[in-house]
Amino acid sequence: MHSQEASTAKLTTVAVFPENSFLENLAVRADGSILVTEILQRQLWYVPPERVPADPVPVHTFGQFTMGIVEAGPDVFYVNTSDPFTAYTSYLHRLDLRQWNPGEPVPAETVLEFPAQAGGLNGSCLLAPGVIVLADSLAGLIWRVDLAPGDGEPTARVWLQHDSLAATANSADVLGMVPQQPGANGVRYAARTHYLYCTSTGQKLFIRVPVDPTTHDPAGPAEFVASGTMADDFCLDEDAGVAYITTHRENTIDRVPLAPGGSGTRQIVAGDPFDDQLAGPSSAAWGRRPGDYGRIAYVTSDGGLVAPPPDGVVRHPKLLRAELPAVGATPAS
Repeated sequence: MHSQEASTAKLTTVAVFPENSFLENLAVRADGSILVTEILQRQLWYVPPERVPADPVPVHTFGQFTMGIVEAGPDVFYVNTSDPFTAYTSYLHRLDLRQWNPGEPVPAETVLEFPAQAGGLNGSCLLAPGVIVLADSLAGLIWRVDLAPGDGEPTARVWLQHDSLAATANSADVLGMVPQQPGANGVRYAARTHYLYCTSTGQKLFIRVPVDPTTHDPAGPAEFVASGTMADDFCLDEDAGVAYITTHRENTIDRVPLAPGGSGTRQIVAGDPFDDQLAGPSSAAWGRRPGDYGRIAYVTSDGGLVAPPPDGVVRHPKLLRAELPAVGATPAS
């Protein structure tokens, strides 16, 4: 019993969202509040800090599926949206929360329309000051956006196109709108070792790409890290050399070593056996308080909307707090 307690994440529900919400990505602010993107209602939500359970509040509605969010400067966020099925357009929006107070509308400025090659943007992260990379789940590539100083317009170009990032053919899912499993999905940058890590969901791949620290472009070919799960998004612990990966359709959080070659062992730290709170985990981000890095992550879910849990019952979507076990503890079988 003690070994299982020591090796399994402790999950706490922070906030419960309305039914039929597909929580996608999140950003933890410096004050501990959390911004959550939601795909189907095309909304950005605010979750206040210091309250469990907290009442989430919608703060902006976009015109498209609302996907990745990244903080490019203190309280300045960029949200990417896509309409991959009708208009076939994708945009980047800037939200300046430096003077914003909860309860007020959040002004969102559309700063970039992506080239027509864009298929369906997904996860995003900061590669360097002023440089954002974004996974494109349908076009099978990673975009780079350079933010212009001052009032200049951002520019977008393809950062990497690779077979391992491509979507895979699949019958339509329960929402009836995704004709294929996403390719490139989540991206996170390991700044100390200069590698961009990326999941490719349909191909069940976790890869990394070396990054030139000067140009911020790829410095070599993509490398295989791990495989075998329908990995969605993740957060990196560079201290311990591991990633914590959400598997969405498989209802787990996995700990995977960052070493290339697939030599590391996958450890399920949450969701085995199935945990009622952890239905459809979609993304993860570290808390911002001292000591949170590597131990306290926040996780979004869709409640099993896309892939219902084993009992077939879709739960309410949730934002969870995961207190992760120390690296080295072996999950109980």
